[in-house]
Amino acid sequence: MGKLNAAAKRRVFFDEVRKSLFSGRLKRREVQGLNAILDGWARLDEADRKAAGGDDALAYVLATAFHETAATMQPVRETLALSDAEAIMRLERAFAAGRLPTVRTPYWRPDAQGRTWLGRGFVQLTHRRNYEAMATLTGIDLVSDPGRAMQMEVAVDILIGGMLVGAFTGRRLGDYFSADKADWTGARKIINGMDRADLVAGYAKAFRAALPTAH
Repeated sequence: MGKLNAAAKRRVFFDEVRKSLFSGRLKRREVQGLNAILDGWARLDEADRKAAGGDDALAYVLATAFHETAATMQPVRETLALSDAEAIMRLERAFAAGRLPTVRTPYWRPDAQGRTWLGRGFVQLTHRRNYEAMATLTGIDLVSDPGRAMQMEVAVDILIGGMLVGAFTGRRLGDYFSADKADWTGARKIINGMDRADLVAGYAKAFRAALPTAH
C-alpha cells in the first residue's frame, strides 16, 4: 500500500469512508468537502501537523466537520438554513420559545450595517468577536463580509486553523493528540465542551482507520 501514488491512496480513503461513514454512497459535494479538508491539512508545515497530533488530529478535524455539518461536508449556516434570512427566522423562533437558554444577546440579529453574526462554516462560527478573531488568524476579512465563512476554502482555514491553535475554546488539537496519546473523547472540548463527545469520537476513529492510505 505504501507504493501507491497520492491519487490512488486518496481513492482508497474514499472507498473506506464510503462504507464506514456514508452508508455506501458518496455524493459529489461530500467528496469535494473531504478533499478540501485533506488538502488544507496537507498545506500545513510538517512540523505543525506533527505538533497537532498527526493523522489522529486530522481524523478528529474530519470528524468535527462531519458532525457539525450533518455529514454534508459543506460549510453550513446555523440551523442548516439555506439563507441568512431563514436562519435568523429560525433562531428568533427558538429564542422566543425559550429553546436557547444560554443566549443572552441574540447575536444573529443584523447590525447597523446589515451584517449578521450567526453561525457559519464547518464549526458554526458565531458572534462578531469570534469573526474578528478568525479574521486575524486567517488573514481573511470576515468582518466586512461575515458571509465569507461559507466559502469552502475559507471554512477550511477556519476549521483547521482554529482547532490547531485553540481559537474556539482555548483547547487545541495538540492538547489531546500526540505520538503517545489520542484522547478521542476529550478532544470534543476543542469545539463544544463534552456535547456528543462519544459520538464524535466514533466518527473520528472511523476516519482514522481510513487515513493511513489517504495521503
